[in-house]
Amino acid sequence: MLTVVISYYKALDNLKLILRALNNQSSMDFEVIISEDDNNPETIDFLSANKAKYHFKILHINQPKDDGFRKNEMLNKAILSSNADMLVFIDGDCVPHRHFIKNYQRHLVEGYICEGRSVMLGEDISKEIKQSQTLDKLNIVSLVASDSGNIKEGIYFPFFPLSNNMKGRGLLGRNWGIFKKHLIAVNGFDMDYVKAGVGEDVDIEWRLKASGLKSKSLKNKAIVYHIFHPRGYSDEAVVFNYNLFAEKQKLNHIKCKNGLEQLGTI
Repeated sequence: MLTVVISYYKALDNLKLILRALNNQSSMDFEVIISEDDNNPETIDFLSANKAKYHFKILHINQPKDDGFRKNEMLNKAILSSNADMLVFIDGDCVPHRHFIKNYQRHLVEGYICEGRSVMLGEDISKEIKQSQTLDKLNIVSLVASDSGNIKEGIYFPFFPLSNNMKGRGLLGRNWGIFKKHLIAVNGFDMDYVKAGVGEDVDIEWRLKASGLKSKSLKNKAIVYHIFHPRGYSDEAVVFNYNLFAEKQKLNHIKCKNGLEQLGTI
């Protein structure tokens, strides 16, 4: 079994689509943790009324109040709450392909970070699927005819790598997986990052690879469809976080000083 951690913030229409897609997986041996960086009564009411409709266990964890960007804190709480040895992380605007779980179960091995990729849905098709609350348009034919980007990442081909080129950014926080013990070894996510844009992926990737882990590409195997939305962070926040990241690299704290252990017993 594995745990799917959904990092979520005030986008219930998106969450409904994600849960619908997870309910339609070709492998159902998983649990879901909704890691909400907020305290939203709408989310609580929806889950209370609908949890029983899904074929997997759902655990909802949230903040006492919306206290700004605390995504890394919530990710650490999700790690502590997980009942599985393997964890897969997606964002609350990313809808998984039907064989998403199966491919993480098949390819996740100790010593590796598994990295998937995403189709960037355009504004028009995103609006359409959110209004209809159906997944019918999430196929390669519809995507080619849409206003989406990175469409080649939506070609599902599980047999052999079409390409191992992971050019651009490395680990993307919206689609990756790992054994829990590797996260524990580096004290999880660094909670010093309290601005959006950088930190929940760049920092953890650096520390995991510095601890000896390698990357494994799941391009065209573990696919998510990223729902369009305006950018939720500023250039200033990105610069601030990159400067913080540079400082941490100089200190070479592979095991961060403000992570899992600071939240309680692992």
